[in-house]
Amino acid sequence: MVLSLFMSFTPATLPNGKPINERLTLFVLAAVQFTHILDFMIMQPLGSRLMVVFSITPGQFTRLVAVYGLAAAVTGFLAGFVLDRVNRKHALLTLYGGFALSTLCCALAPTYWALLAARCAAGAFGGVASSVVVAMVGDIIPPERRGRAMAIVGAAFPLASIMGIPLGLKLTGAFEWHAPFFMLVGLSAIVFGVGAKTLPSIQAFAPASNPWGQMRDIVTHPVHRRCFVLTVSLVFGGASVIPLMAPAMVANAGIPEEDLFLIYLCGGAVTFMTTPLIGRWTDRYDKVRLIGIFSAIAICAVVLLTNLPRVSLVPALMAATFFTTTMSSRFGPTMAMIANAVEARYRGGFMSVNAAVQQAGGGIATMLAGLLVSSDPETGRLVGYSYVGIMSVFFMGVTYLLARRLASAAPWAARPGQHKGPVVMGAGTLMNRLASATEGRSAVANKNADDAGGRS
Repeated sequence: MVLSLFMSFTPATLPNGKPINERLTLFVLAAVQFTHILDFMIMQPLGSRLMVVFSITPGQFTRLVAVYGLAAAVTGFLAGFVLDRVNRKHALLTLYGGFALSTLCCALAPTYWALLAARCAAGAFGGVASSVVVAMVGDIIPPERRGRAMAIVGAAFPLASIMGIPLGLKLTGAFEWHAPFFMLVGLSAIVFGVGAKTLPSIQAFAPASNPWGQMRDIVTHPVHRRCFVLTVSLVFGGASVIPLMAPAMVANAGIPEEDLFLIYLCGGAVTFMTTPLIGRWTDRYDKVRLIGIFSAIAICAVVLLTNLPRVSLVPALMAATFFTTTMSSRFGPTMAMIANAVEARYRGGFMSVNAAVQQAGGGIATMLAGLLVSSDPETGRLVGYSYVGIMSVFFMGVTYLLARRLASAAPWAARPGQHKGPVVMGAGTLMNRLASATEGRSAVANKNADDAGGRS
């Protein structure tokens, strides 16, 4: 299904007349996302090995994981001052090169503190690179295909789930803990080389002066503020439950630790198959309506997962897969809606700040969940995980309400194929729009109104 999404994209041209291969561009951007997410996720199966090698406590290991997101949040906010004043391709390649070098430092780290510093650097570079990827999708792909494009880039997460955990366990068992990082360095070098040759050059949208004014416009714009709040609520719904899912499977459901990789494998595989379908629906239907439907289904999955009793492996896998698939389905229409709401001249800086908000929100949600959960000293069960589920359900409901609020301020963001402001558009896009008008798939009056709103 992901392949069919790739085939739906056609060659186009940038405003400067240069041709662009949308399929190849999306493939490279998805590969950047894949290596970044895999670098983050691959730490999970290394916990027990690293605690032995470096003689560290579980708390010290969690810092290796947490510092990645915190560094990404800080640098993401700072990058918002400059990203809209530099060439998108140059920015992405510079950040991705720093990410690859930081990952190499992880592989070569001789001590815990060296590894901690390397993880901090990897998060700083990788987190901002990820926001540039999303910004480039918004710059290059027109709104009527942007949901599918976001689905292709978003498929990096389930692919990392399918490959990250099992591959990390296999490589660490066959060699040492360094092996997964060396593999990522080699893969990143290939992606960097292909990207340097094929990615289109997208010039800066903002003037070269007054970065403080640009940042002020980004953070004070009423539509942007609604996007930031929506992002926090979206992340809270999942980040509160996900970190404790594996420990709860072992302590509450009774799943052996050696079978935990199946949870990620099955959940990632099903999500990988459903992601393209979500992308097509996002392009075809009202995004707020989709967010409401997917949130309602995800609420059922959260209630089931956080109240799961002691069961056999198969029911546990079904519950975890149901949760993973429905939870990820909420991100596609929400992020496409946010990308549509932002004008092109703000998009790079906005996406960087929004990524920082997302990382910070995820960290706060995880800490709040930790305060609600404790371990029963007699049975070893995680007590209070159901309260985490209640918190998640609350924020999923809030996410839907906030999406409606954003749609009231930026109605073009939720409609199929609607946008505001200038978008990089190719000949294929123009033909698609003419065909849509001929076949009556879009209302001419609405389109003219939105185009007029974009020029104002």
